[in-house]
Amino acid sequence: MSAWVLPDHIADVLPSEARHIEELRRGLLDTARSYGYELVMPPMLEYLDSLLTGTGEALDIQTCKLVDQLSGRTMGLRADMTQQVARIDAHLLNRKGLARLCYCGPVVHARPDRPRATREPLQFGAEIYGHEGLEADLEALHLALDCLKGAGVTDISVDLADVRIVRSLLAGVMVEAQVLRNVHAALASKDATELARLTRDFPEASREGLLALLQLYGGMEVLDQAEKLLARTPGVQKLLSHLRWLASRLSGVKVSFDLADLRGYSYYSGTRFAVYVPGGSDALVRGGRYDEVGAVFGRNRPAAGFSLDIKQLVAVVPERPLKAAIRAPWGDDVQVAEAIAALRQRGETVVCVLPGHESEVDEFHCDRELVQQGGQWVVQAI
Repeated sequence: MSAWVLPDHIADVLPSEARHIEELRRGLLDTARSYGYELVMPPMLEYLDSLLTGTGEALDIQTCKLVDQLSGRTMGLRADMTQQVARIDAHLLNRKGLARLCYCGPVVHARPDRPRATREPLQFGAEIYGHEGLEADLEALHLALDCLKGAGVTDISVDLADVRIVRSLLAGVMVEAQVLRNVHAALASKDATELARLTRDFPEASREGLLALLQLYGGMEVLDQAEKLLARTPGVQKLLSHLRWLASRLSGVKVSFDLADLRGYSYYSGTRFAVYVPGGSDALVRGGRYDEVGAVFGRNRPAAGFSLDIKQLVAVVPERPLKAAIRAPWGDDVQVAEAIAALRQRGETVVCVLPGHESEVDEFHCDRELVQQGGQWVVQAI
């Protein structure tokens, strides 16, 4: 095997795509800042007992582990940054009121989470801490949608759910943890046969409600159906009204519901949303409420937010045109050097043509050139 062969689902990013990714990254961070979100930069590595505390089995499986040569303790390469940001909010910032935080950086997955996915996503996300009302859920949704629209995404579909509906149906059901995990998996895959087998000994109301969830996906009519089918389950009517409230405040996007959707990490505690675009094999954005995420750090704060993979995003947005550049001759003449420096200080891209490379094609769109006229260096159109 050649020494330069990369692991499966790990790849270099070449100039044109890297440029596009970087432009998207800057745009996403600027959009988050326009909402008042502050940038934080969690570490790539943490001790495992901190990194995975309270996250559940799914994130544990996705985390690459290694031994710290200094302490001998087991560390993990982060597979998700939400837990890290919760730690920062709880222990480092420790603010009494709201905290709006955003982040962007690489994460590493032990295995791809979907077909043809990278194992090294570039994760961008935003979290709002300290407000338990639906206003925070809606702000997270609006920010996510504005991020996508700013990136050039069109024909957006938002899918809404609430994990507390399933929890309400399972309340009081005494079964082993593995059975519950299998029930969640059957709901996510909409496997009616497996779900019926797993719930055959459940109380009638729970069993019928869980089986009904498999059919409760679609438009606003889903909420009307759910109000009737789940009428015997305490608390569900209020949760459905929350979903109706959120949906009524979204404009310019298609809104649907999937009340059996439990995909993702186990720390979600309330409303959830997934954003889809045509041609995408999976959700482009996932987010929602995770009020319990900071509890393991000794500070149980309300929290809502979302995350996305910029490498996944770049594959579904229109390619951006190259920034216009200026071609300049190479030389050690003081005047030409000063002219080039002045142009770069004004924000222009100036590409110096080295001797013997006058006809080469590069990644920049040079629509102007620096030429000497009447003893002065001036820029003219090509």
